[in-house]
Amino acid sequence: MAVFHTTQTTYGTAAAVNRFFSHLGDIAGNVVAWNDARVTRNALSSLSDRELDDIGLVRGDIDKVALNHFIR
Repeated sequence: MAVFHTTQTTYGTAAAVNRFFSHLGDIAGNVVAWNDARVTRNALSSLSDRELDDIGLVRGDIDKVALNHFIR
């Protein structure tokens, strides 16, 4: 006779593993966002004031643009 043990549970192990990898993905996403902002900030900082004016920016806008908080 075959018996299936259906009452055994993992007591949240799968949920804990899921949360761990979710947090790991969040950390990786934050690192990617930080690097994108850094690259954007460096690229805009290397432009002259005239070049920034040509694209409708001033030096004070660089951080907002790099962090995607720029609304015009």
